[in-house]
Amino acid sequence: MGNWFQQNIIATGRLPLFCFFVMLIAAFIATRINVRLIRAKIGWFRDVNVGEMHIHHVVFGVVLMLVGGVTMLVVPPGSQVGTAVAASVFGVGSALVLDEFALILHLHDVYWEEEGRTSVDAVFIAVAVTGLLLIGLRPLTWDYGTPLAPAALILGNLLLAVVTLLKGKIWTGMAGLFVPPMLVVGAIRLARPGSPWARWFFARRSPRKMARAIHREDRWRRPVIKVKIAFQEFLSGRHDLPSTRRTRRQS
Repeated sequence: MGNWFQQNIIATGRLPLFCFFVMLIAAFIATRINVRLIRAKIGWFRDVNVGEMHIHHVVFGVVLMLVGGVTMLVVPPGSQVGTAVAASVFGVGSALVLDEFALILHLHDVYWEEEGRTSVDAVFIAVAVTGLLLIGLRPLTWDYGTPLAPAALILGNLLLAVVTLLKGKIWTGMAGLFVPPMLVVGAIRLARPGSPWARWFFARRSPRKMARAIHREDRWRRPVIKVKIAFQEFLSGRHDLPSTRRTRRQS
């Protein structure tokens, strides 16, 4: 194990990335344990308040990201240990920010609502992308065995990634950045019914395709999504509060 770490992490200059990866996961787990204890009102765990103002942990995350980022800029280039420490701080800050990604996205506290699951998705994506970088994969570098120029390949892969993401296939699009053949499959296959692509091209122009997309969603994707949600809520807690967005629409 020691030889593997030395050869694959330290010798390749990936120690800062490894520290970021570990601290991102550790800080996310610690944060979720803390907020679940706060929600359950166990022991001394309480929200941070200044007067009547609740200080969300995204604030501490932004500060830590700034500290870690600036530290990485001023640490001497040859100091892998110093960069690793800065990356660790940046990883903790990133976990705190991404854990409240839904708050930033909606500009409203939806932490325990259904929309709050977006934060967990954001953390999972960050962990997955960092993990792929850590094992040595690099985005948009697949050449498909063709003699095309690197710039043309990158542009083509980016276009496929945009189409895949517009079709609502987030995980395929993110993984496809590192394994671009997945982007070809994602760009060709039918869009998900709630995606921008489906709204633009299926809703009015092709009701039959929309019906097929809904059928596929109900038959194949929803069971997988239920399993994903169950796993997420096992780690992060239940997002079971009434949606304020739906309440506002109904009123």
